[in-house]
Amino acid sequence: MREIAFIKQNKEKWLDIEQQLTIKNKISADGWSQMYVQLSNDLAFSQTYYPKSDVTAYLNNLAGTVHQKVYTSYKYEGNVLSTFFFHEVPLIAYKYRKVLYFSLILFLIFVGIGVISAAYDERFVRLILGDAYVNKTLDNIANGDAMAVYKGSSNWGSAFGITLNNLYVGMRCYIYGIFLGLGTFYVMMQNAIMLGSFQYFFYEKGVFAESIRGIWLHGSMEIMGIVIEVAAGFILGASILFPGTYTRMQSLKTGFKNSFKLFISTMPFTIFAGMIEGYITRYAKEMPNILNYLIIISTLALITFYYFVYPVLVHKKTLKNV
Repeated sequence: MREIAFIKQNKEKWLDIEQQLTIKNKISADGWSQMYVQLSNDLAFSQTYYPKSDVTAYLNNLAGTVHQKVYTSYKYEGNVLSTFFFHEVPLIAYKYRKVLYFSLILFLIFVGIGVISAAYDERFVRLILGDAYVNKTLDNIANGDAMAVYKGSSNWGSAFGITLNNLYVGMRCYIYGIFLGLGTFYVMMQNAIMLGSFQYFFYEKGVFAESIRGIWLHGSMEIMGIVIEVAAGFILGASILFPGTYTRMQSLKTGFKNSFKLFISTMPFTIFAGMIEGYITRYAKEMPNILNYLIIISTLALITFYYFVYPVLVHKKTLKNV
């Protein structure tokens, strides 16, 4: 079919859908769902036969708008905050789940690079962490308390300062995504290599188990939060690099909106990790090992479930209700 004939055949239907988007008539979830199916079929046809045409870009944009209506037409019970955290964010996480997996795998790769670098070059840890920190930690290990660095100030002061620093790191991971994702990649690489070399340093000094019980009390949630913030930065950068059939500005607007919501959702986890680091980590050595590991496993399970499992459940539930 020639493009002009395709447009003429479907023009009235598309204009009617556009009109439905601009008026305040209440349309059922089934109604929006049917419109989305129709547009998806038209878009698939257009992408196959007119991939670089304006009509393909138009249909892509229109289908995306209707797709949002499909989701929002499902009335999620609860206030604004519960809707945001238990409906919007999980759907965004599901939509960009491949980016989340990619960020996690990439982060682990650079952690491995940090471990290997520290293992084969004894100067590497000092280069990454600095002589002052390494020397202080060596003194703490010699004194029988490798985690004494977390006892240097008051509970409240530590929690406040640590939380601000973690929020700053997370903000850099996200905001630097505007530089086509390269800024996010650099910040992620720095933090992952530092983590790998840091952990190997404790392993080399024979206090690996003690470091796990201390560092990962707060680190399981803190580090996973950074991974999600990195994913948000990559989503922002990808919206500029890969606009698809959208205009670059349309793609950036959508990418910013979704990535910013994903970034904001990490803040409660970051704050909670800061509270643990300020109030609990300092007592890691005195706490029963079972309590240490219970906190580590439960916090890691919570944030992993929220970003990697719960989104699948919300997505299935939403589709079932529409």
